[in-house]
Amino acid sequence: MKDKITIAIDGWSSCGKSTLAKALAKELEYIYVDSGAMYRGVALFALRNGWVSSSHTERNKIVNNLDKIHIAFESTKPGKADLFLNGENVENEIRKIEVSNVVSAIATIREVRKHLVDLQRNLGNSGGVVMDGRDIGSVVFPNAELKLFVTADEDIRAQRRYDELQSKGEKVTLEEVKQNLKQRDKIDSTRKESPLIQTDDAIVVDNSELSPEEQLEVACNLVKDRLKS
Repeated sequence: MKDKITIAIDGWSSCGKSTLAKALAKELEYIYVDSGAMYRGVALFALRNGWVSSSHTERNKIVNNLDKIHIAFESTKPGKADLFLNGENVENEIRKIEVSNVVSAIATIREVRKHLVDLQRNLGNSGGVVMDGRDIGSVVFPNAELKLFVTADEDIRAQRRYDELQSKGEKVTLEEVKQNLKQRDKIDSTRKESPLIQTDDAIVVDNSELSPEEQLEVACNLVKDRLKS
């Protein structure tokens, strides 16, 4: 019986991947890595420099400046790790709609993906890690002992995301959120570099009608089964 395994969680935008991954890591006392936050960090850096917007992406400038983008996770309180960009805590800023509108475009850049995948593998190469994203089970950890593919009804995902943004004081409409999710889903699933896919060995978790607690219970039972096998 293994003591610790690697858990890869993939799925659509705003389907609850991070909520599940954080809770599961805390329950198991594993390391949690939010791969999506890393892409958001690169997107924020590009936004600040004017290299990306909803209408354009200056790929060469982003690629040529990757060595100036230093990303790290630091614990700010028990059970929580924030993303730091070049030493600055940007955890709140990377969650804003402006970053959401461009992050999928950033994630299509091959050099960005390679740079971040190498970093992700280094963070989780010793096991005992829960990582969520869009290519974790297919690219980052293809040999992960447990792969989950999280999904939910599109309208439910949009409402969850809208409620989250509203709670943070973001001025955005539900329709804007729906369009953002549709655009991100299309880009993520059709991009040439590491598209979002459900691998054959991934277990689907549809949480449309599940509470966070119920979703966590499902995942914990799956982990127990893997540890026994």
